[in-house]
Amino acid sequence: MTEVFLTIASITEGLYKSKGSKFISFAIPVHTVDEVKDIISAYRKKYHDARHICYAYVLQPDRSEFRANDDGEPSGTAGRPILGQINSRGLTNILVVVIRYFGGVLLGTGGLITAYKEAASAALNDTVVVERNVEVFCEIHFQYPLINEVMKLVKESDAIVNEQYFGNECILKCVVPMRMKNILFGKLNKINEVRIIL
Repeated sequence: MTEVFLTIASITEGLYKSKGSKFISFAIPVHTVDEVKDIISAYRKKYHDARHICYAYVLQPDRSEFRANDDGEPSGTAGRPILGQINSRGLTNILVVVIRYFGGVLLGTGGLITAYKEAASAALNDTVVVERNVEVFCEIHFQYPLINEVMKLVKESDAIVNEQYFGNECILKCVVPMRMKNILFGKLNKINEVRIIL
């Protein structure tokens, strides 16, 4: 399992023109397929007069979830070149959308592939690439007398506590960097009466 992944910090825009056709491109950070669907829907409304709204996305730290969409362009001439630009940079949790306004001259298969590739590249060239930690969500359950010991280990592991409940039984809901997971869980498992729920 990968411990870090590369994504983009914010939305960027690009433009490519060929024989009168205009290709407006956007690179957008995303986390879920639902988010992708909402964004595509919004772009379809905003650019309702465009001929094609093609896109590709890659999700998950291991880049295992992806899709390319040609939106009516000849198969493999739009979504795949866009996806190729994402893959060549090793990015994930990203959506690249290319909006085409037809200029009256057919570009042919090769021309389309070049246009969508260059448009995607134009948006990606301006991105700020950031490295993010792969994170594991967990709950740590323990008795109150163990609070100092447990909190010390959690802090040392760079975990972030999202929620905490302190009573007879204490619960910490944490996000732990993947690189620290085995170290933290190993130390916690040595303490009696500490339970970890993933």
